[in-house]
Amino acid sequence: MKLDRQQKFILLASTLASFLTPFMGSATNLALPAVARAFELSAVTLGWTVTAYLLTTAIFLVPVGRLADTVGRRKIFVTGISVFLAGTLFSGLAFSGGSLIVFRLIQGVGGAMIFATSIALLTSHFPPGNRGRVLGINTAATYTGLSLGPVLGGLLVHYFGWRSIFFFSLVPGLLALYLVTRAYRPVPSPQEKSLAGFDVKGSAIYGLGLVCFMLGFSRWPAAYGFGLAGAGIALLVLFVFFEGRQPQPVLDTALFRKNRTFAFSNLAALINYSSTFAVSYLLSLYLQYIHGFSPRTAGLVLVAQPAVQALCSPAAGRASDRVEPRILASAGMGLTVVGLVALSFLNLETPLLWVVLGLVFLGTGFGLFSSPNTNAIMGSVEPKNYGVASATLATMRMVGQMFSLGLTMMIISVVMGNVRIVPGNYPLFVKSLRLTLTVFAGLNFLGIFASLARKNRDTLHFSDFFDQRQ
Repeated sequence: MKLDRQQKFILLASTLASFLTPFMGSATNLALPAVARAFELSAVTLGWTVTAYLLTTAIFLVPVGRLADTVGRRKIFVTGISVFLAGTLFSGLAFSGGSLIVFRLIQGVGGAMIFATSIALLTSHFPPGNRGRVLGINTAATYTGLSLGPVLGGLLVHYFGWRSIFFFSLVPGLLALYLVTRAYRPVPSPQEKSLAGFDVKGSAIYGLGLVCFMLGFSRWPAAYGFGLAGAGIALLVLFVFFEGRQPQPVLDTALFRKNRTFAFSNLAALINYSSTFAVSYLLSLYLQYIHGFSPRTAGLVLVAQPAVQALCSPAAGRASDRVEPRILASAGMGLTVVGLVALSFLNLETPLLWVVLGLVFLGTGFGLFSSPNTNAIMGSVEPKNYGVASATLATMRMVGQMFSLGLTMMIISVVMGNVRIVPGNYPLFVKSLRLTLTVFAGLNFLGIFASLARKNRDTLHFSDFFDQRQ
């Protein structure tokens, strides 16, 4: 594959951005106990240092994706990296728990812009014959970020403190920004148009609904928490009806109403992310508080899941060319349930081998689920809707991750209360962890039926998805 100068820089910039965002997410989990000690944060407030990033990313992902098609993907990509770097720098300089949460909110806005445009830049600058390879490189960068996050993050925290994670992340971000601004010749897109038709009202309803739901969810069992969560659900329902009446909706809801495979595949993705994302957050706290591991050692343990996932995903994607994707994805969710059930038996004296085996089951299950489920989603729509389908799947991922942490914080708040994780509260923390993982296992078990409920219909070959995606 011979690339010209512009293509090389675009590929490098997009790949660095794709590495940076998952690395930051997985590495930050290792820094949480150190952050809690530095700012004397309760378990619930500590959870918001992670949820703040996911919440703003989920809120802005859909509107920013539509905005990128309107004003230009390069502009949004450059702005996104700049905003992300600003949030990263200030997070490393945070002077309190509240300030860290605010700076993580800024990071989330930049992250949404990166998520919405990095893949689109690649698909618009590489011909179909080379697109599969460059997207494969980009995907590998994502898995590399997930895998290196716990290991490198643990080392950075162990030797240089939790702030070093944010400062280290500035390096690939600045390099990506340099490449895309100094060595990139933008090509005017005929699709770029004015903002006159942008769905501002729909975006506002969607964002406000997510904020109310998450704030309320984390405040249960307080009465106002139920009220906020209920208001959030009502706003999200209103958003669905509102979007169905818009000539240029920020999210095309017709695909969910008219395409059973698309709807249930996205529902399966939402459930799977909702019941798995917070596991690494919980286990990071468990390994460091209960087992007394250093961040470095905890990171080496946690890498088992993304490493196994990275090994299984390509093989599962190729297998979905021959085996019906819904069967593979459903089997993956079944293995995930096994892993979650195993981890739900953790206690103050559980041997480390049990934790690793649970992570291996989770990694295998998620690796078996992810690629075939993506195959099913992309194969259920016409080529003209590939962009919409991809953005919708990304939204399910971010909302699921956010819900996973929200559910975790709610359970911790009910069982432990808004208190710090100190030796006297270790039994209550373990009780919260076990209850959370039990709920996750039940939720993922229900997700198996959502995965099986999709129709058996022709699907796009996994390799064709990379070659044809527009």
